[in-house]
Amino acid sequence: MSYQASNAEGNIKIVNLKSLEKEVKDRMEPGAFGYIRGGSEDEWTMDQNTESFNTKKIVPRVLQGIDHADLSTKLWDIDLKTPIIQAPSAAQGLSHEKGEVNTAIGMAKAGSIFSISTYANTLIKDAAAAAPDAPQFFQIYMSKDDGFNEFIIKKAVEANAKAIVLTVDSTLGGYREEDVINNFEFPLPMPNLAEYSQADGTGKGIGEIYAAAKQDFVPEDIQKIKDLSGLPVIVKGIQSPEDAEIAINAGADGIWVSNHGGRQLDGGPASFEVLPLIAQKVAKRVPVIFDSGVRRGEHVFKALASGADLVAIGRPIIYGLNLGGAQGVYDVMEHINMELSITMQLAGTKTIEDVKNTKLMD
Repeated sequence: MSYQASNAEGNIKIVNLKSLEKEVKDRMEPGAFGYIRGGSEDEWTMDQNTESFNTKKIVPRVLQGIDHADLSTKLWDIDLKTPIIQAPSAAQGLSHEKGEVNTAIGMAKAGSIFSISTYANTLIKDAAAAAPDAPQFFQIYMSKDDGFNEFIIKKAVEANAKAIVLTVDSTLGGYREEDVINNFEFPLPMPNLAEYSQADGTGKGIGEIYAAAKQDFVPEDIQKIKDLSGLPVIVKGIQSPEDAEIAINAGADGIWVSNHGGRQLDGGPASFEVLPLIAQKVAKRVPVIFDSGVRRGEHVFKALASGADLVAIGRPIIYGLNLGGAQGVYDVMEHINMELSITMQLAGTKTIEDVKNTKLMD
């Protein structure tokens, strides 16, 4: 029996982003839902990612003469309508039959950045063609096969990617028990891998390419990707100030603070806990992007006030995709932007720069 993903298209009603999880669970095949939702081992770190935002408080400010919030910002020379971007997520065809194409369209409508994964269910060029005037990043899972790395980066450059996101915290997958219980295996093709298999003429299977993911990362890999692409390289999966320093010294153009949404090392700190320390070490030399556990506009505010330049969300966008296609993705963005706008006004901050200069209370 072939896998049946959602084909829903249209507006979705959102009370809050957390509530979307249950809605999607009730309408998605259990193995696919478990893969998207789940974290590693006891999921303690995954839960702490969201809980940790409660360790900081936003002090309300009044008499600031603010009648609206301005969410616009920039990354390098890229103008954005919001500081909230999409975290790269694999296999979006599990959520919706149009997968990454619809996510790209929804994020473009939101005036934000879409990032396509190496393990997408859509060709890089097809996602780019769906939103040709919008900025897109390409997230690479490096392979031990340099031929694959060169091939896939060339495809991203041809598709006009604005940056390469080098994910370094997934040298192997975390132990995700929900996938074990469901005996989960990807039911859909990964065409970017298949395209290489055909192009290099060796007839490698998808599983063989997937299993060849690079594990022995070294700082020199950052420059290797820069040389191959000619694009800025953002290093994703940084959880310690020391690693941020190593990455910057090796040529990183951006630091992405993330613990992969609690999907890798359980028992590690919440991503928000380490953000201020990493931002202090980075000292504005390069932009800082943050993700993991963000479910509220106030979480975005707190991350920006703690040193992030942009904040990414993952699972909620995939849930919106399932419930409403491209419009559902846009509706998720509009909802969290609305919450952020309210928080900004009540905190006496008009611009994103004002938020970044806000001191949170312990």
